[in-house]
Amino acid sequence: MLVKFNRNLTPYLFLLPALLTLGLTVFWPALQAFYLSFFSYDLLQPPEWVGLENFQKLWRDETFWKTLGNTLIYLIVVVPILVFLPWILAILVNRKLRGIHWFRTAYYVPVVISMVVAGIAWKWLYSETGLLNQSLKFFLSGVFPEYSFTIPWLTSPDLALFSVMAVTIWKGLGYYMVIYLAGLQTIPQELYEAASLDGSVGWRKHWDITLPLMKPYLILVAVISAISATKVFEEVYIMTQGGPLNSSKTIVYYVYEKAFQGLEIGYACTIGLILFLLILLLSILRLTLTQFAPDHPSTFP
Repeated sequence: MLVKFNRNLTPYLFLLPALLTLGLTVFWPALQAFYLSFFSYDLLQPPEWVGLENFQKLWRDETFWKTLGNTLIYLIVVVPILVFLPWILAILVNRKLRGIHWFRTAYYVPVVISMVVAGIAWKWLYSETGLLNQSLKFFLSGVFPEYSFTIPWLTSPDLALFSVMAVTIWKGLGYYMVIYLAGLQTIPQELYEAASLDGSVGWRKHWDITLPLMKPYLILVAVISAISATKVFEEVYIMTQGGPLNSSKTIVYYVYEKAFQGLEIGYACTIGLILFLLILLLSILRLTLTQFAPDHPSTFP
């Protein structure tokens, strides 16, 4: 009986260090944040109980609703692109061609570049004298001499958020491409050969064969990219700092602004609680969708 008990306990003993680490670095801070959301706390004085006052303030906070809207726009624009564009890119590099490994490496390079470095580089590209505006002037000034072709990529309220989105998409393409590439290489080649006999050739074979078999990977990438888009911070901090006029400010950046610039720790925890609920909703959606997806792509009909 003792031996059987020890065998049943052994897996949990191996998991114990990870559980302790998660408890100290994730669960305990999350509980503290939930606790402080009912207090007024600025790090200078002891926490003061205010009940639901922070939530009432949040309901009347126009900046919060603006940042929430920006975050939802981020989800709506970035996620579909990061779901389908890397899939197409993976299909293109999933070929036995000479030097194809160099192409895969080139597409993956942005993933390993620090976001700080990437943000600074793209901020320079977007500047008035940067490469993008100078290229527009060089190629189009002769055709349309009456236009200056100086686009305020990061200083226009209409363009700033979408300019930051472009960096997120550029940085994530290679990462999600590798996920899709791993899935593509599990699909038997015989399926494509059989489909070609039925007239499914060219890109149609990917619509008939690849897309249905890649459904688990599509769901995985959709949820991962959605959670990442919800938590975007570095791009905004480096390139726009939420401006102009809060047009590129996201929820995570607003939490940072309230907590570390305004020292409104209790209110920042309240905003963070809303962010937690949003991410939790996306996680539940992922679990729901994966229940309807098979464990292995080859089990699709």
